Order: sequence, then structure tokens, then C-alpha cells
Amino acid sequence: MTFHDGFLSEMIGRTAVLDGTGRKLTVGRVSDFVVERPDDTFPKIDALVIKSKRGKHLAPIGSIVDFEANGNLVLREVPMREAPPDDEALYLVEDLFDKQIVDVDGRKVVRINDIEVARTGGALRVVAADIGFGGIVRRLGGGGLSRALLDKIPRTLIAWDNVAPLHDLNPTEIRLSVSDSRLARLHPSDLAEIIGDLSARDAARVVGSLDDETAADALEHLDAETQRSIIDDLGAERAADIIEEMDSDDAADLLGELSEEQQEQLLREMDAETADDLRELVAYDDETAGGLMTTDYMWIYPHRTVAATIAKIRELAPETEFIYYLYVTDEAEKLLGVLSLRTLLLSAPDDIIHSVMDSDVVSVHPSVKSTEVASTIARYDLLACPVLDDDGKMLGIVTVDDAIDAIIPDRLKKQLPRFTKRHRHERLERA
Repeated sequence: MTFHDGFLSEMIGRTAVLDGTGRKLTVGRVSDFVVERPDDTFPKIDALVIKSKRGKHLAPIGSIVDFEANGNLVLREVPMREAPPDDEALYLVEDLFDKQIVDVDGRKVVRINDIEVARTGGALRVVAADIGFGGIVRRLGGGGLSRALLDKIPRTLIAWDNVAPLHDLNPTEIRLSVSDSRLARLHPSDLAEIIGDLSARDAARVVGSLDDETAADALEHLDAETQRSIIDDLGAERAADIIEEMDSDDAADLLGELSEEQQEQLLREMDAETADDLRELVAYDDETAGGLMTTDYMWIYPHRTVAATIAKIRELAPETEFIYYLYVTDEAEKLLGVLSLRTLLLSAPDDIIHSVMDSDVVSVHPSVKSTEVASTIARYDLLACPVLDDDGKMLGIVTVDDAIDAIIPDRLKKQLPRFTKRHRHERLERA
């Protein structure tokens, strides 16, 4: 086979003829290209689809003798195997041309105009997606232009290992493999921006292809309308699994945008403790400390030693990113004091928590307005502020990122880094 590299558009419509010593017999025209393993980094093209009056049949790559200068595709034998159904193979033209993809490195949604292929490793492989004007020109008959003129059109190519298709590839598990492995590499904010540019159906499809934690991170960065649309399409069971992985304050905000009936449907699918926490948070006004707070924090009894506390933190650390403060409470969860991670590390191993904690704690009531909470955090240079009820019971904390949310424009809120990570007010006494 003399074809070594080029674009699929240069082969579409070529006349397929049978090799022989006499007059060459026309058997059809090239209409598509079949890939059996689309999850490979650079997928191998296994066969060409030849369309004729008999229907569509496959010409295996091994049966191709030559791509002649006059445009003919010369075959060793008449294609006899019928093209497989759409759900059993990936058709590069039908399934990918003009479809949306994610440029993982460029962090944007683009559209495939053509596909570059090259002969490497003994096989003809997909190597890049052409998203530029050149691909359109070739497909509109640009093949009639001279190679010199075509080469002057700037190429906009994305290497195939940076492409994540967003349509229904078949079989289903192949689509999920491609989307998950590549989209999951993106920062949640970038992924959310991409999802926000998609149709409602495609957005739900992308989120559904991700693991629960990655999906939760992305969902936290989306606006309320997009969140609602995705939740509607995901179904209650999967949506609940993802919401459980969200920071509790973000999860409560999302639930607050839904009808009471839908809220309860989702909460019934969750762990009982998580569901109870979220029910309490949803009840607070959004513009108050209660509406801003998260129940994700670490607390400890005052009689523990520093050494025992550090050992427990090491055990729990993989579950959380926010362990700058430890809150000291009694058995009724009344706040007694607080200590920073720095204070803990600088204390002697045998010191008792009660002796090293700071009992002069700045706190707010859940009814305090969000702007006042932000001012309190700024005034005392805090990373988080505890929220206490009338009896001094610890209800949650407002982190600095959520406090900033209350005083900056909506368009910037979801771009801020998140501090808390889903550990449901861990008690360090737990075994």
C-alpha cells in the first residue's frame, strides 16, 4: 500500500477497483473507515467501507494493493463482508466528522473537520483531528487545488491522544473509557467551562462518564441552571452518588435550587448521616452564615494528647484537604477552643490538647448575614470561622473561599479554589 500519510477526506469517494491484468473492474466507492479498537492511543484503521449497489461491504486493510495516482483504490479481492452495525464498530466519517470533541490540552470544545492518518508501526493509524479551515476546504473539493496552495492554508491539528470525543461511541464502554481517561486530566474549573459550553444532553453524558469525585468537583464549578439540567438527566441514583462527593455547602446550594420533591428523592438515595446534614443546611437562608457554612471539619475532645491527635490526622488526611484548624468540643459538641495545625506540630508530643488550644475563639451565629461573616474572616485573618448556635454548639464552619463568594461577582465565584473536601466533620477519636 503506497498511501503513507494524509487525510481521510483525500480518500473518501475514491473508486475501488479490482486488481487484474486486464480491464479493472469497479466494485464501488470508499465511503468510510472502520476502527475496531477506538480506545487505543492512536487507533488502527482495520478496514475501509466500500459502498456499491450491493450495499456496504468491508475491504480489510490487508486487501488494499495500491492508491493509484489517478485516484483509484486498487483491491486484491471483491469486498464480501457486510459492514457491521453502528453499535459494533467506530465509523470515522459517520461517527466523528462534524462532531464535538474536547481538546484536552487546549481545554476547549471544538469540531472535527477532517482526520489525519499515517502509516506507522505497520498499520494505518489515526494520528490527529483537523479542526481548522484546511479540513473544510479539502472536504468541499479542495483536492482540486494544487498541493502547494493547500499547504499554504494554516493547519490546526490536535494530536489524537489529546482528543476526547463527546458523542455516542459504540460499544458504550469504549466511549466511557475515552472520555474518562482524558477528561479527568483537566482541572475541575476547566472541565466545568467545557461542560458549560455543551448541549444539555452532552453535558450530562460527559459528567456521567466521570468517576463520582471528578464529577462532583466539576459540578461545584457550574452555574445553578446547568447543575439542575445535568441532575435531571443523570437520574436520582447516580446524581445522589455525585452530590454526596461534593462539599456539603455546595451540595446544599445545589439541592436548594431543586423542588422539595426532587430534594427528597435525592436525599433518600444518600447515606443517612450525609442526608441529615444536607437537610439541615438546605433549611438556612443562602445569605447567612448558615447558608454559607459546611459541615466538613475536624473536631476533637480536649483530653487527647498531641501525639495521638497527629497520628489520627495522618490516618484521615487522605480524605480531606482542609486540616488547618482543629476544633475542640465537649461531648455535647459545644465548642471549647481551636488550634491550628502549626500549633499542633510545634507542641510537645505529650501535651494535652486542652493545654495548647486557644479558648478565645472568634465565631458567628448561623443567622448572621454573609457580608458580616466575610468581614469577620477578613478582620481576624482567618482561613475559616466556626458557626455556633445559641448554646455554643458547633454547627459548621465558613471557609474563606465561601466567604469571598458572598462579596464577589457571580461570574467569578465558581473559579475560586475550594478548601474543604468531603470528610463530614471527622471526630479524631474515631477508631
